Order: sequence, then structure tokens, then C-alpha cells
Amino acid sequence: MVTSAYLPPSSHRRALPGRGDVVYPIYWIAAAALIVAALLGLPLNQPAAVAGATLVFIGGGLPHGAYDIALLRRSVALNRSALWRAVGGYVAVAMVMVLLWMTVPLVALVLFLAVASVHFGEDWPMLEEPLLRVAAGAAVIAAATIGHREDVSALFVAMSDPRAAVIAQIVTAAAPVTLLVTMVGIVLAWREGSRDWAAAMALCFVLLVALPPVAGFALFFVFLHSPRHLAQTRALLRDMTLVRWIGTGALLSGLVILGWWGMRIIAPSRFDPSVVAQAFQLLASVAVPHLLLSRWLERRLIAAPFSEGKT
Repeated sequence: MVTSAYLPPSSHRRALPGRGDVVYPIYWIAAAALIVAALLGLPLNQPAAVAGATLVFIGGGLPHGAYDIALLRRSVALNRSALWRAVGGYVAVAMVMVLLWMTVPLVALVLFLAVASVHFGEDWPMLEEPLLRVAAGAAVIAAATIGHREDVSALFVAMSDPRAAVIAQIVTAAAPVTLLVTMVGIVLAWREGSRDWAAAMALCFVLLVALPPVAGFALFFVFLHSPRHLAQTRALLRDMTLVRWIGTGALLSGLVILGWWGMRIIAPSRFDPSVVAQAFQLLASVAVPHLLLSRWLERRLIAAPFSEGKT
């Protein structure tokens, strides 16, 4: 998402032609570790293992969207007043998502699934049709329902209400179509020379089906999806020292977690006590403004070239 949002739409694929084919060694190490654990019969679906996987996908995944404001300053020339308005808008959208979780969680769940599908679909530039990219993005969610439908349904219900079981059934019904689209994307990636990416995604989807949902999602989100976006963000913010760049991500991620914790204290009865459910709700609350900000920047950059001004 970072790449498509912070480069002009007419040139972002040319600027980073290998956007979808970057796979870091850490992914293969994590995938191998999970395969070994599964073959040894380790209880990856037990509470302790699920809690560990939850910490992994929050700690390793949340920072990849933590640089939005820094990229906003870098990409679009804004005075201080306009910048604060943009920051206020970002926070306001996140707060709306939190309020949706507190008042109409079923709506929040549907919105989260839609945003996640769009976001993950942006990892498939080889699929030219936008609806196909969304379908490929949705496959990340749908794959888990094939092998663990009841677990996914229980998670949706914990995040929302009992009616969310119907949403899980819809996702399960759509799984064959979304996975077929993903297979097409993998074949196209292979033919275009992105063979590491194609192999990694093929393995990832097998593990999304075979592994418990939280473990499979953590593998995809933290070790395949997020590192690439973090590397792109680092390239765009290359004049930051490494210490400052890491500190910025850690600080903003920490503020997000503290904000969620504060809301949890203010209205504890409005949230399910499950740590996993709350982790996904937190992720959703920042994913929506993250997507909207990138769309806004993309429109701004149609008329304004990318700027490399200092932050």
C-alpha cells in the first residue's frame, strides 16, 4: 500500500516494477519453523500458542502502517495547520472505527473484512482488474475457513456478535473463487519472473489452510506482507537515521496500543475479553484510516509530483 499511495498513480508500477516479488529470508525461516511445529504435533491452537501468535502479528505487523503521517509530510507540501488537520482526520477515522466496534460491531466487522481485502489485494499488481485484486486479497481471510471454519466463525462472533457466524459462512462460500483468483495471480507472477514471490505465496496459502487461523495469519502478515512495506517506507524516508526511523515506528505503534488500552479501560463491557478478538479489532481500527489516507494522497499526487523534502 505504501508504494501505490506515495508515488503518482501513472508511474508507481514503473518506479518499483518488482513490488510484488520481494520475499525476505525471515519468511522462509518462519514458515519452516511452523511446518516443523505442525509435523511434531505441537499444539498451535492452544491458548498459549494463539496468544503468542497474536503478539507476533500485532508487534510485527502494526508498525508497517505507523509511518503514514511522516510519509504525508514527505509526499505533500502542507503547512503546519494543514498537517494537523490531516492528523486530526486520521485520528477521527480511527476513533469512528473504535466507536463502531463498541456500538455496531457487525458493521465494523464487515468494514474490516472489506478494507483488509482491498489492502491485501494491492500485493497483486500482476492482476490488472481491481476486482480480481480484491478477490486475491480476500483469499487471505477465506483460506483459513477451509480448514478451520469453526475457529474463524468463533473469532468473528467474539469480535462482533452471534450474527457474525453468517459472515463466516459467506466467507467460506466465497473461498473457492477467491483461491482460484489467487492461483491465477501466482501463475502470472511465476511467468513474469517473480518466482520467489509465487513460491512464497503458494506455500503461504497452503499453510493458511492447514494451520490454525491466527498462526497462519501471523505468518502472512508479519513475515511476508509487512516486511516489504516496511522496506518501501524505509526507502521513502531514507534521510531519517535508522535509529530515528525505528523510534518513529515504535513510538507511533505504542501510542496506538495505549489509545486502545485507554478505550478498553473506559468502556470494558463494550469489548470481548478475548485478547485475539481485541487484537484484530485494534488492527482494523488503524487499517481503515491507513487505507483512506493513502487514497487521499494518491489523488493529491495526480496534480503534485513526489517531493523529497525533509521531515
